[in-house]
Amino acid sequence: MNAQNLDALSAYFIAEVSDVQETHTLSVIVDNEPGVLARVIGLFSGRGYNIDSLSVSETEHERHLSRITIVTTGTPQIIEQIRHQLDRLVPVHRVRDLTVAALRFKQDKPLERELALVKVAGAGEKRLEALRLSEAFKATVIDATTEHFVFEITGRSNKIEQFIDIMRPLGLVEVSRTGVAALNRGPEGLSSNAQ
Repeated sequence: MNAQNLDALSAYFIAEVSDVQETHTLSVIVDNEPGVLARVIGLFSGRGYNIDSLSVSETEHERHLSRITIVTTGTPQIIEQIRHQLDRLVPVHRVRDLTVAALRFKQDKPLERELALVKVAGAGEKRLEALRLSEAFKATVIDATTEHFVFEITGRSNKIEQFIDIMRPLGLVEVSRTGVAALNRGPEGLSSNAQ
């Protein structure tokens, strides 16, 4: 048999392999106890996976559950591997790839929002331009002196990035970002239609 026929008979060649990098949002429900976040992060760092965004908060106080939202980039095979490895961790109750779930149930992309605080220092025209642009982006001034503004802006990550890029030449001093918070659209919760 030639190599082509052997490839067709091998189970290793059933799944399509893709080198295309995709960005996915994962939602993970975990026990709210010491060391859980370190174990989840350890899974990523130990295997060389990158985390683009991370946010964690207790969501069910009575049951001591927290939600970790992770935005990561990789090939479809790597994303699937991350999801399965997260699912095997003991303190993890549920893992859902919100990006895939939205496609599977023919929904729009998941609702994703991020909050950023953006400090801009400047005077004269640059100061006025920063204020005008902040209105266009629906950013709120939460602190101001004659020398600086601190803006609060909420939206999708790409909106935050655009705002930061526009403020750079106007006197951007520093930025603090929360990381992405995300939910799927529709009436189902994380436990419904779980992957």
